[in-house]
This record gives sequence, structure tokens and C-alpha cells, in this order.
Amino acid sequence: MASYYVGVDVGGMTIKLGFFSDTGELLEKWNIPTDVSDDGKHILTDIVDSIEEKRESYPGNIAGIGMGIPGPMTDDGVVLKCANFGWGVFNVKNALAGLTGVGNVKVGNDANVAALGEMWKGGGRGYDSIVMVTLGTGCGGGIIYNGKVLTGSKGAGGEIGHIKVERNETERCGCGNRGCLEQYASAVGIVRMAERDLPESSCLYGGEITAKAVFDGAKAGDAYCVEIVERFGRYLGTALSDVAHVVDPEVFVIGGGVSAAGQIILDVVKKYYDENAMYALKDTKFRLAELGNDAGIYGAVRMVLFK
Repeated sequence: MASYYVGVDVGGMTIKLGFFSDTGELLEKWNIPTDVSDDGKHILTDIVDSIEEKRESYPGNIAGIGMGIPGPMTDDGVVLKCANFGWGVFNVKNALAGLTGVGNVKVGNDANVAALGEMWKGGGRGYDSIVMVTLGTGCGGGIIYNGKVLTGSKGAGGEIGHIKVERNETERCGCGNRGCLEQYASAVGIVRMAERDLPESSCLYGGEITAKAVFDGAKAGDAYCVEIVERFGRYLGTALSDVAHVVDPEVFVIGGGVSAAGQIILDVVKKYYDENAMYALKDTKFRLAELGNDAGIYGAVRMVLFK
């Protein structure tokens, strides 16, 4: 009888799922909406119901289920509150195992899980110590050291978006602090910087300001867009040099929606990274993520396929 593995990536709006073979081949992927009503109490049952529907097409044994969640997680599967869903503190791993009857269940922070996926099948292929940077609405991170996710004692390892990079910031980050990297190195942060002191001479003036528009403007030579991209690169490159001095990864993998800007991001971030990293760290590689929205389901399966 065939054995299958299921990868689950729980997002604020959408839950991504995938069926994998026992060799790690993605057989099918699909999405379901994230039902955050009633403090998210339907999320796990929706996932289980969706998996059961797909099992009709994949007769056999489910040998493992891995799941990524956007919140701090302990190694034993306890989520330490997830504000996006209204979840408090409870053992997600045990709850999912109880609902499915599958013994091999693992749960991790979504950014850490995505990092695991990129190490396995994406931009971090060939390395076993990487730092994944996700530049989306916010700025997340995941640290893989010697092939293992570094979660930290409170499940908050890799939260690079909340490194303080600006001492003079007056506005608060979503975490409640001021001057976090996320306020400058994220889609929202880039727009926020661009909207300040926007000159009429910029191509951004009078139009919709997005992170993509800023990078496109910089590529076209718009002086103001170049200035914003430089600020973005300085904040992120300097912060990653700080991370490197502690973790010393083989490669940084940059993903998330903002990374679609491509090489311009690697160039500007590496420029400021090299200015701030000690000599021994200057040969650290920078790569773009390759798996896109599938990184989470790949990483989730990686957790249970290779124990």
C-alpha cells in the first residue's frame, strides 16, 4: 500500500495543502480559505476535512502531516498565541494528531518551515545552514543550522523582522516597538518610506505607490526610487550582517512577494552587508528563493519525511 505525506501552510487568508509521495515528489496541491471565525476553531477541522476529501484520489496510508503556522511555536508543537487567528496557547500538534489519527505530525513557525523547504528543494539547495528572509507584507525569517530548524527557547528564533535598526523612529511597529526592520524591509515598509517626502519629480508622484513600483522606478533610474531602494538595502543588509555574526550561515535566501524584483534586491542588500560584515563572513552567498508560495508545503513535508 502506498504511503503519502501531507504538507500544510496556514496563512491569514488561505491554507495551502499538498500531497507528496514518500520520495518527496509533489503530487497535487490545492488551497482552501482560512476560516478565522470563532477564534479560529474551525481551522484544524477544515484542514482535516480537506485532506479526507483528497484521500479518495490517493488510496493508501498517510504516513505524516507537517504544518506551518504564522506564530511562535515550541519544538513540541505548542503555539504561543496566533493573533491573526485568535488562537491562544495550545498544542496544535496533539490536536491535529487526535483529529487525523496520524502519529507522525510536526508543526512549526511558517517562516522556519518555508526556510526548510527552500533548503531542501529551492534556493538553499546544496547547503544545510541557511537563513531565509521573507519580504512580504511583513518581514519574517527562518534559520536552519546543520539541517535543523533553530526555533529558540520560546519559539521566536528567526524573527529578524523585529531587530531594531532605527533608534529615532517615532511610529510603532505592529509588535509594539519602534524602529523594527519590518518597518523598512517589507512591502508595507517600502511604501511607508516612499510616501514620506515624495517629490513631484518622481515617477511615483500621483500614482499608486507599491513596493513593485518603487523597484521598477529604481531600475528605470528614478532618483527618488533609487534613494528608497538604497535605504531598504542599508537597513536589511546591515541587519543581516548582525545575524551573520551570530549564526554564520552558508547562504541567505530571500523570498516573499517583494523578492520578485529580482537581482536588484540581492545587489543592494549584499552591498550593505559587505560594508558591515567582518572579513570571515564576506563570502556568504545570497540567493533568491525558488519555490514561491510552495515553500511552506515543501518544508512542512520535509519535517515529517526526514525525522
